[in-house]
Amino acid sequence: MTTASSTKYRRILLKLSGEALMGDAAYGINKDVLQYMVDEIKTATDLGVEVGIVIGGGNFFRGLSDSASSMDRANGDYIGMLATIMNALALQGALNKSGMRARVLSALKVGEVIPAYSRDDALTFLANKEIVIFAAGTGNPFFTTDTAASLRALEIDADLMLKATKVDGVYDKDPARYDDAKRYDTLTYNVVLEKNLGVMDAAAVALCRDNNLPLYVFNVNHKGALASILTGTQVGTLVQAGE
Repeated sequence: MTTASSTKYRRILLKLSGEALMGDAAYGINKDVLQYMVDEIKTATDLGVEVGIVIGGGNFFRGLSDSASSMDRANGDYIGMLATIMNALALQGALNKSGMRARVLSALKVGEVIPAYSRDDALTFLANKEIVIFAAGTGNPFFTTDTAASLRALEIDADLMLKATKVDGVYDKDPARYDDAKRYDTLTYNVVLEKNLGVMDAAAVALCRDNNLPLYVFNVNHKGALASILTGTQVGTLVQAGE
């Protein structure tokens, strides 16, 4: 097993989308994809890195989708938060089954199902080398899970936030539509905002920029990408504060 001396990162926050769990299905959780995610997360814990995770709920419900278009926005967002809770429980079960220790903390009170979010609890679990999955976003409507990820990363004193996507970094335009799209190896948050590059929503970007939290955007479907980033290999796009 490799140790934390192989990486400069003591603690990370990994942002996963709900859609990443679907595989080729139209909705729900693909068990093979879920296991793949578990295996990738294990590469980080094997390095001795403490891991927090924020997961979305788009594989079950998207607040801005056609099905939500006639809903009150706040209600739609609350439904989306409940979807993240389902994903968090599924990921927790898979992580624990694979021999890791995982906890779920929810920003929404859900009775006996999941403990309520507590920063002190999260820090204690992480220090004990338990993976902490933060469910229900910020617990407030009108905030995305990207913003929740930035907030939780700062609250747990993460050294790095990683956003797992389906593309291998940030491009100047959509690489699926333009053959001449160019990938950035590094970026500043100000450039992300000025060029509206769509890395995350503006609130999430501002939180990271103003608190000097670096962000890596990478393709989670490239096996070993997470471990490569943590051990210093240039994978995807690194976004940092700067001029």
